[in-house]
Amino acid sequence: MQKTIMVVDDSESLRQVVSIALGGAGYRVLEARDGVDGLAKLDGAKIHLIISDVNMPNMNGIDFVKQLKSLAKYKFTPVIMLTTESQQYLIEEGRKAGAKAWMVKPFRPEQMLEAVNKLLN
Repeated sequence: MQKTIMVVDDSESLRQVVSIALGGAGYRVLEARDGVDGLAKLDGAKIHLIISDVNMPNMNGIDFVKQLKSLAKYKFTPVIMLTTESQQYLIEEGRKAGAKAWMVKPFRPEQMLEAVNKLLN
């Protein structure tokens, strides 16, 4: 069965890069442009993993993860934060919200796939 990953980022070019890498590795990819859009696209379907930016308009990544984790269906969905932010306090905030991994941009697609595979297998 093909696993589904949601990519939440306000940068269309970043979503494309991530989608191409994930698609090439055999994953189905859903894209959302910010936290509000991401939550709107959670229609009860199984999402195996979410990759989210931190700094986005409308709803940032940390608030998105908090809201995601409050939904029974997505409470245990692993989240990777993919962001330019590397401050320790933000990483802690992300962890408290429920993020499983923190990856700093720029990143190599292989690095991201390694993290994805670790969390999904």
